[in-house]
Amino acid sequence: MTVDWDAFTPVASLAGGALIGLSAALFVLLNGRIAGISGVLGGLLRPVRGDLGWRVAFIVGIVIAPWVYVLFTALPMPRIDAGWAVLVLAGLLVGVGTRYGSGCTSGHGVCGLSRLSPRSLVATLTFMGAGFVTVFVLRHVVVA
Repeated sequence: MTVDWDAFTPVASLAGGALIGLSAALFVLLNGRIAGISGVLGGLLRPVRGDLGWRVAFIVGIVIAPWVYVLFTALPMPRIDAGWAVLVLAGLLVGVGTRYGSGCTSGHGVCGLSRLSPRSLVATLTFMGAGFVTVFVLRHVVVA
C-alpha cells in the first residue's frame, strides 16, 4: 500500500471536519433542526407552511458554496472511474438506503452521533461496515 502524499491533507481535512461539526451544532442550537441533507431535501418534496424558506436557503448554500470557495483557491479535479449508468444506479441505491435508514450519512454520522442517538449509532456502523466490505471485495476479490 502506498500513500498519495499530494492528496494527504490532514490539516485541511481536520479544519473541514471541524467546520462541519460547528455548522451542524450551530444549526441545531439556533434552529432546532438536524442538518441531514436527506431530511432537508425531503422536506421540500412535501412542504409545510413556514418551513420552506430555511430548507431552500440550506440547499442554495450547498450549491453556492463551491462557487465561493473557488474565489480563494482552485477546486480539485474529481476523478470518477465509473460510467453514467453506474453513477445513476449508485445514486438510486443511496436514495433507497437513505429511505430505509431513516436518514443519510450526514444526518446519522454527524448529527445523530453527536446527540448520542442509538439509532444513528447502528446506522453509522452499518453504512461504514458495508463500505469497508465493499471496498475489500472490489479491491481484493473481484479485481484480484
